[in-house]
Amino acid sequence: MTSLPSTPCYLNGEFTPLCDAKISVMDRGFIFGDGIYEIVPVYAGSPFRFAQHMARLERSLAEMRIANPCTREQWHSLSLQLVAHGAEAAGVVPQEIDQIVYIQITRGVAMRDHVMPADITPTVFAMANAMRSPTAEQRAAGVACVTANDFRWEKAHIKSTSLMGAVFARQISFDAGAAETVMFRDGFLSEAAASNVWVVKDGKLMGAPKDNLVLEGIRYGLIEDICRKLGVAFELRRISREEVFDADELLLSSATKEVLAITRLDGQAIGSFSHRGRPGPVCARLHAAYQDAKLASVA
Repeated sequence: MTSLPSTPCYLNGEFTPLCDAKISVMDRGFIFGDGIYEIVPVYAGSPFRFAQHMARLERSLAEMRIANPCTREQWHSLSLQLVAHGAEAAGVVPQEIDQIVYIQITRGVAMRDHVMPADITPTVFAMANAMRSPTAEQRAAGVACVTANDFRWEKAHIKSTSLMGAVFARQISFDAGAAETVMFRDGFLSEAAASNVWVVKDGKLMGAPKDNLVLEGIRYGLIEDICRKLGVAFELRRISREEVFDADELLLSSATKEVLAITRLDGQAIGSFSHRGRPGPVCARLHAAYQDAKLASVA
């Protein structure tokens, strides 16, 4: 059994060692997965695109009819405290380590009933961990992915703790020795198990629409901003499976992957003739601009 670290986490108003943190077995997050979560990347001690992450947290809470237990200022202060604890546990100062802050809010503790109780206190849990980013080899060579039908529920826009769909999807790629599972609903691209997916064709970057069938990654807005600055055409629309396999480049984006090339999909090399099976030029430009955005955020 893997032992949990003693790094302090936050649970319902108190900091406690992660290995000692406890919740009630009647917490609706435990019984139903009735809660939401958010993950904020932190570079050199500075939360990245914090306002956008908080806006998504607020949207998810509103959809779930859970009151936000903290203001944005309180979330920011809590995040910085957790980052300080995480850095101390690693024996460094916050500026020397990249981390992620995980925030989870469940509806709270009540007797088991599918109906949402209106008068209970949300359970608030948060922790910071060192960021696990793609390796230099993965950046240079890209990653292999596999495809699957999108069998998840139709409220994928909520960042819910009910993640068995994503767990099953990610296990498909893990079992195949691949990095991610790219999913299609009714023949059209939705997203990957824990990433958004982007298609490059004829110099244009395209992604799935921002609707209830995909989780709007924070990279959606960031990548659109980067494309505008770089002069790269950007479009959100329904993208067929055929277009995905015929892409000049395929990309993944997420808080930890940032921008990462897919170079093989279901065993097929991806890319135009000049860089088939290798990361392409648009990926390189987006990744470089992403690093510039990170540096600007901590300057």
